[in-house]
Amino acid sequence: MPATATATDPGNSRTRSWWGWGYTDAHPDDAECLEMGALLPGTLARPLPIPRVADLAIGTPAVEPPPSLAHLVTADPAARAAHAMGKAYRDVIRALRGRPGRIPDLVARPTDDQEVADLLDWAGEHQVAVVPFGGGSSVVGGVEYRGAHRAVLSLDLTAMDRVLEIDAVSRSALIQAGALGPVLEEQLRPHGLTLRHFPQSFEFSTLGGWLATRAGGHYATVHTHIDDFVQSLRVVTPAGTGTSWRLPGSGAGPSPDRLFLGSEGTLGVITRAWMRLQERPRHKASASVAFADFQRALDAVRAIAQSDLAPANCRLLDPGEALLSGASHDGSSVLVLGFESATAPVDDRLAIALEMARAHGGTGEAPKAEGDAPADAAVSAWRSAFLRMPYLRDGLARMGAVVETFETAATWDRIPALIDAVRTEVGAAALKATGHAATINCRLTHVYPDGAAPYFTVAVAGRPGDEVAVWDDIKAAATDVLHRHRATITHHHAVGRDHRPGYDLQRPAPFALALRATKNALDPHGILNPGVLID
Repeated sequence: MPATATATDPGNSRTRSWWGWGYTDAHPDDAECLEMGALLPGTLARPLPIPRVADLAIGTPAVEPPPSLAHLVTADPAARAAHAMGKAYRDVIRALRGRPGRIPDLVARPTDDQEVADLLDWAGEHQVAVVPFGGGSSVVGGVEYRGAHRAVLSLDLTAMDRVLEIDAVSRSALIQAGALGPVLEEQLRPHGLTLRHFPQSFEFSTLGGWLATRAGGHYATVHTHIDDFVQSLRVVTPAGTGTSWRLPGSGAGPSPDRLFLGSEGTLGVITRAWMRLQERPRHKASASVAFADFQRALDAVRAIAQSDLAPANCRLLDPGEALLSGASHDGSSVLVLGFESATAPVDDRLAIALEMARAHGGTGEAPKAEGDAPADAAVSAWRSAFLRMPYLRDGLARMGAVVETFETAATWDRIPALIDAVRTEVGAAALKATGHAATINCRLTHVYPDGAAPYFTVAVAGRPGDEVAVWDDIKAAATDVLHRHRATITHHHAVGRDHRPGYDLQRPAPFALALRATKNALDPHGILNPGVLID
């Protein structure tokens, strides 16, 4: 593993960036940064330099592990820097400015459940905070430490990355939680099976991270979250280790799995899970539809979501998002539709969805028979932009721009007013904080019969050296808008530390009381990811 890597596929020689998204060789160069900066008036004249671990003030660890655990733990400065933060804009700009925050004293890489338990026992006895790291792709402050413990241990499970067992009869697999997306899928491929969960962070996030954050994935409808694929969990807590039964469904009281799904490492460490699998899809079809009117596009998406067509992809891009991705250049909104199946052709379903879109003013031709035509140009442009976007965000950060992305979900009756309010009020907050007009784009990432999940991108030239404060102002304005419109503080990015104010407003008081009691029972020393979900 390269010294600067946080976690990597053993067969992949590319190096992970310690400070920004993804691979170092995929980052925009200085010339590309300057080109992007020119699109936002008020950005810096030249890009901020790539930060170096050698320039950070990384002190001597405040604790030493006992000899029995020393082989699992490292105090290497590069490893510690790479585990100090996630990959939110706030994290990236702090690294660029040389202010990464509290750097963990130690990084642990256990190889089995017992070693995880032993590390938690030692940490509890010595008041060492333990922050489960996953793949380190958190964009909500979920893997950094902001408290007052005497020492911090970052817990990296990527050495626990095996598919331990496959039950072909029940079409499920027992998988260790440290498996990165590509590592997991590579082990399932020879069996003709797939988990088919592809978040944008797929290359750089782990199964355990998906489970702990209730991550959203590939499907825009039906199977939208990792929750839908969980059959059983094994969790190591300071109070003991537990494994739920493998069941296709159960009505036996509150679900033990639901207790830990979305718990973000505050109640225990998910070490393995039985996951429901699927046959690899053999039939695919996709197309795009352009709309001159965004409201009519929303109506079309709602109609498709309320049908029984269940598209795998049903992403609506507003004019700004469509232009940014290259899906449209004429001010149109673009709906990207996709269908897939392991058992039967999907062209008929796509054709019906296209007809429904046209009935609401959409324009777009049905593709030729599956396999006879090149991919839809707008679909291809969107896919490429989707994977490239986090790298471009980091390039804009090097130009001193503030780029915030946040997602939510609300019922259909609230969606139009919510989107308008975000554009108006968050735009006003950005202008007040910077003196510059912000670009605010929106897309729908997941849709349901009763609502949708809008995803917003805000980009504006920042105040040099004070970008985090601008980000804070924008985040506060967004949180206020979401709360007033009864929209969730997060649909699939998790709560972390950045969304705590909104989460505290959203959850019912009795539930907060029960969550605190659960935390006290399972983590009596208060060492697991302090500050996430609850104090």
